[in-house]
Amino acid sequence: MTQPQADGKTSKVPRSPLSAATLALICGGMILTLALGIRHGFGLFLQPMSLANGWGREVFGLSVALSNLIWGVAQPFTGMLADRIGARRVLIAGGTLFCAGLAGMAHSTQPWHLVLSIGVLVGVGMSCCTFNIVLSALGRLSPPENRSKVFGAASSAGSLGQFLLMPMVAVLIGSIGWYWALVALAVAVAMVVPLSAGIRDKGYGSSLNADGTPQTGLVSTREAVCAAATNRNFWLLGLGYFTCGFQVVFIGTHFPAYVVDKGLTAFDGTVALALIGFFNIFGSYYAGVLGQRFHKTYLLAIAYLSRSVLIVLMLSFPLTPWSVYLFAMGLGITWLATVPLTSGVVAGIWGVRHMAMLTGMVFLFHQVGSFFGGWLGGLIFDRTGSYDLVWWIAIGLGLTAALINLPIDERPAQPRDAVPGAVAGATRATAG
Repeated sequence: MTQPQADGKTSKVPRSPLSAATLALICGGMILTLALGIRHGFGLFLQPMSLANGWGREVFGLSVALSNLIWGVAQPFTGMLADRIGARRVLIAGGTLFCAGLAGMAHSTQPWHLVLSIGVLVGVGMSCCTFNIVLSALGRLSPPENRSKVFGAASSAGSLGQFLLMPMVAVLIGSIGWYWALVALAVAVAMVVPLSAGIRDKGYGSSLNADGTPQTGLVSTREAVCAAATNRNFWLLGLGYFTCGFQVVFIGTHFPAYVVDKGLTAFDGTVALALIGFFNIFGSYYAGVLGQRFHKTYLLAIAYLSRSVLIVLMLSFPLTPWSVYLFAMGLGITWLATVPLTSGVVAGIWGVRHMAMLTGMVFLFHQVGSFFGGWLGGLIFDRTGSYDLVWWIAIGLGLTAALINLPIDERPAQPRDAVPGAVAGATRATAG
């Protein structure tokens, strides 16, 4: 492209390169699509792997539960590392570990093999290449006025993965068997490594953000941890997030088996999980959009309350393919919508300098809930032959989480909760 100059000559106008924030959003979205889409497909392996190896459902449920617990425990540490050195190297490690975990899962012949592969390798790998690592990088690369929308767009990519990859996993298992399906998924998740090159977040090892503005916020890791741990909002947000983890992992792991137990087909369970993912593409994105206009904690309360209502309705009517699909559509609106809202609350209160670590700390509550959702689902079924008790636990937790989120104060942390000067810096940035 050329344009005329004053002397009549023409000069070339350089094309604008793809911005760091846009490139990071594209690559980060693809990483979340792969990592979360594959992770949500684990429930489809429960029955064929358990039957092939002679395991009860508790073995697979415990392995998935442990994976989620280790994911949560590792998250603050991998997040702290990403905050310090940037997300790229942490993402590379995560993709490598996740790939190794899926390969190990394919070769598991003993319960402890499954625990090591899913529980440890996949658990640590997920902590390195999912929400808190990707969203914190995007938070540092995006202006505050667009941050909530960017979080929603990235979170919706995780649901896109569930929608696209769930049917693919089912087809792979049906056509080439669960062993080769896991090998194929290991190859797919290895793509996280090259995709990480598009996320140019430098962490706080640099004194400047990607747009050249100075970084503000909590200064040291210790001060950031103390600021969160002594703030009531942190504990309320985390306790509410416990419910999200319990519900998502219980349903994602055990719902396909539940619908088969009720006389439907594995296809119905697969379609239900895919519908959850499809509808959450919109749910996550618009949660981020609405989070820029309304109180995020009120939206979280509505999401948790809606889940409880939907479960009650599902249990109150005969289970048919269409009732399963309608339940999945409704649930999908809130499935991962909690992620951009929760991440937005963390960024709003404590800033983005230590966001990966702080969202990792909150996410630990989510993963403790995930552990109990995955493990209790299998344990209670093996003991009682039914999932009914677990469904009612999920309902009660949803009602509790809705109440817990209402009193959370989203305003930036006061001086007693943050490093002196951090709030002032944030205020100046907002005023500017």
